[in-house]
Amino acid sequence: MKITIHTAGVTPHDPLKERIEKKLSKLDTFYDKIVECAVYLKVENTSEKTNKTTELVVKVPGDDIVVKKTCASFEESLDESVDTAKKLLIKKKELA
Repeated sequence: MKITIHTAGVTPHDPLKERIEKKLSKLDTFYDKIVECAVYLKVENTSEKTNKTTELVVKVPGDDIVVKKTCASFEESLDESVDTAKKLLIKKKELA
């Protein structure tokens, strides 16, 4: 599975990159036909503290699974996005 990280106005530090790779590589255990995962990290232009958005696009044959979460930190929004994607992949596998 290919993992790409896209950022808008943010430079992710190495621990965040490692966390992304580690979390996304585990998705293969739930659905083995994943072609690519694209991660988009953005800081929303709001006055709220929950302004870190992670958008996860999991490319699988037939459909793409898109999950977008906004939290106070990229780590938190990444964790929530991966958890949601995991549930959707399990559901997709059961329907196949």
